[in-house]
Amino acid sequence: MSFRRVLIAVDGEPLAAHAAEIGIELASSLGAEIAFVHAIDPGLSQAPGITPADLIAEAEREGRRLIAGFSQLLPRTHAPLEFIHVGKPASEIIRTAKEWPADVIVIGSHGRHGIQRALLGSVAEAVMRHAPCPVLVIRARE
Repeated sequence: MSFRRVLIAVDGEPLAAHAAEIGIELASSLGAEIAFVHAIDPGLSQAPGITPADLIAEAEREGRRLIAGFSQLLPRTHAPLEFIHVGKPASEIIRTAKEWPADVIVIGSHGRHGIQRALLGSVAEAVMRHAPCPVLVIRARE
Protein backbone atom coordinates (compact mmCIF):
# COMPACT_ATOMS: atom_id res chain seq x y z
CA MET A 1 0.00 0.00 0.00
CA SER A 2 1.28 3.46 -0.81
CA PHE A 3 0.42 6.46 1.31
CA ARG A 4 -0.32 9.28 -1.16
CA ARG A 5 -2.76 11.17 1.09
CA VAL A 6 -2.01 11.85 4.75
CA LEU A 7 -4.81 13.21 6.94
CA ILE A 8 -3.55 14.84 10.14
CA ALA A 9 -6.05 15.37 12.96
CA VAL A 10 -5.27 18.49 14.99
CA ASP A 11 -6.57 20.37 17.99
CA GLY A 12 -5.07 22.88 20.40
CA GLU A 13 -3.27 20.30 22.54
CA PRO A 14 0.55 20.06 22.55
CA LEU A 15 0.20 16.38 21.66
CA ALA A 16 -1.58 17.34 18.42
CA ALA A 17 1.39 19.55 17.53
CA HIS A 18 3.73 16.59 18.04
CA ALA A 19 1.47 14.37 15.91
CA ALA A 20 1.29 17.07 13.22
CA GLU A 21 5.09 17.30 13.09
CA ILE A 22 5.35 13.54 12.60
CA GLY A 23 2.53 13.51 10.05
CA ILE A 24 4.20 16.30 8.08
CA GLU A 25 7.53 14.49 8.18
CA LEU A 26 5.87 11.26 7.00
CA ALA A 27 4.02 12.98 4.16
CA SER A 28 7.11 14.91 3.10
CA SER A 29 9.27 11.79 3.01
CA LEU A 30 6.66 10.02 0.87
CA GLY A 31 5.85 12.99 -1.36
CA ALA A 32 2.24 12.65 -0.23
CA GLU A 33 -0.57 15.19 -0.15
CA ILE A 34 -1.42 16.56 3.27
CA ALA A 35 -4.75 17.57 4.73
CA PHE A 36 -5.51 18.79 8.23
CA VAL A 37 -8.79 18.08 9.95
CA HIS A 38 -10.05 19.93 13.01
CA ALA A 39 -13.37 19.02 14.62
CA ILE A 40 -15.38 21.27 16.89
CA ASP A 41 -17.45 19.35 19.41
CA PRO A 42 -20.85 21.11 19.58
CA GLY A 43 -21.35 19.74 23.09
CA LEU A 44 -18.59 22.05 24.27
CA SER A 45 -20.26 25.14 22.78
CA GLN A 46 -21.92 26.47 25.90
CA ALA A 47 -20.99 29.56 27.85
CA PRO A 48 -23.13 32.01 29.80
CA GLY A 49 -24.05 35.10 27.80
CA ILE A 50 -22.68 33.81 24.48
CA THR A 51 -24.81 32.08 21.88
CA PRO A 52 -23.74 28.62 20.70
CA ALA A 53 -23.52 29.98 17.14
CA ASP A 54 -21.06 32.68 18.25
CA LEU A 55 -18.99 30.12 20.15
CA ILE A 56 -18.86 27.81 17.15
CA ALA A 57 -17.93 30.69 14.83
CA GLU A 58 -15.06 31.62 17.16
CA ALA A 59 -13.99 27.96 17.38
CA GLU A 60 -13.92 27.79 13.57
CA ARG A 61 -11.72 30.92 13.42
CA GLU A 62 -9.43 29.39 16.03
CA GLY A 63 -9.32 26.14 14.03
CA ARG A 64 -8.24 28.06 10.93
CA ARG A 65 -5.49 29.83 12.92
CA LEU A 66 -4.38 26.50 14.35
CA ILE A 67 -4.15 24.88 10.92
CA ALA A 68 -2.37 27.95 9.51
CA GLY A 69 0.28 27.50 12.19
CA PHE A 70 0.80 23.86 11.27
CA SER A 71 0.84 24.75 7.57
CA GLN A 72 3.85 26.98 8.18
CA LEU A 73 5.84 23.83 8.99
CA LEU A 74 5.38 22.65 5.40
CA PRO A 75 7.69 23.42 2.49
CA ARG A 76 6.31 26.26 0.37
CA THR A 77 5.60 23.80 -2.45
CA HIS A 78 2.94 22.04 -0.37
CA ALA A 79 -0.50 23.59 0.00
CA PRO A 80 -2.42 21.42 2.45
CA LEU A 81 -6.15 21.00 2.38
CA GLU A 82 -8.06 22.14 5.45
CA PHE A 83 -11.18 20.55 6.85
CA ILE A 84 -12.96 22.16 9.79
CA HIS A 85 -16.17 20.44 10.84
CA VAL A 86 -18.64 20.79 13.67
CA GLY A 87 -19.47 17.43 15.23
CA LYS A 88 -18.07 14.71 17.41
CA PRO A 89 -14.33 14.65 16.69
CA ALA A 90 -13.97 10.93 15.98
CA SER A 91 -16.97 10.92 13.63
CA GLU A 92 -15.76 14.00 11.77
CA ILE A 93 -12.22 12.64 11.37
CA ILE A 94 -13.57 9.35 10.03
CA ARG A 95 -16.01 11.11 7.69
CA THR A 96 -13.23 13.31 6.34
CA ALA A 97 -10.97 10.30 5.80
CA LYS A 98 -13.72 8.63 3.77
CA GLU A 99 -14.71 11.68 1.74
CA TRP A 100 -11.24 12.99 0.89
CA PRO A 101 -10.15 9.90 0.79
CA ALA A 102 -7.11 9.48 3.03
CA ASP A 103 -4.58 6.67 2.78
CA VAL A 104 -3.50 7.11 6.42
CA ILE A 105 -4.69 9.16 9.40
CA VAL A 106 -2.18 10.60 11.87
CA ILE A 107 -3.61 11.37 15.31
CA GLY A 108 -2.26 11.96 18.80
CA SER A 109 -3.28 9.94 21.84
CA HIS A 110 -2.67 10.65 25.50
CA GLY A 111 -2.71 6.95 26.34
CA ARG A 112 -5.12 7.44 29.22
CA HIS A 113 -6.21 4.42 31.24
CA GLY A 114 -8.85 3.52 33.76
CA ILE A 115 -11.31 6.08 35.04
CA GLN A 116 -9.71 8.95 33.11
CA ARG A 117 -10.31 7.10 29.85
CA ALA A 118 -13.83 6.10 30.84
CA LEU A 119 -14.72 9.70 31.66
CA LEU A 120 -12.95 11.42 28.78
CA GLY A 121 -13.26 8.73 26.10
CA SER A 122 -10.69 8.27 23.41
CA VAL A 123 -11.02 9.96 20.06
CA ALA A 124 -7.95 8.09 18.81
CA GLU A 125 -9.42 4.73 19.81
CA ALA A 126 -12.73 5.46 18.08
CA VAL A 127 -10.86 6.56 14.95
CA MET A 128 -8.75 3.38 15.00
CA ARG A 129 -11.83 1.19 15.31
CA HIS A 130 -13.83 2.81 12.50
CA ALA A 131 -11.35 4.41 10.09
CA PRO A 132 -11.46 3.40 6.44
CA CYS A 133 -7.64 3.36 6.31
CA PRO A 134 -4.61 2.71 8.55
CA VAL A 135 -4.19 5.00 11.56
CA LEU A 136 -0.83 6.13 12.92
CA VAL A 137 -1.29 6.95 16.61
CA ILE A 138 1.31 9.23 18.12
CA ARG A 139 1.81 8.89 21.86
CA ALA A 140 2.79 11.72 24.15
CA ARG A 141 6.50 12.24 24.67
CA GLU A 142 7.65 10.70 27.89
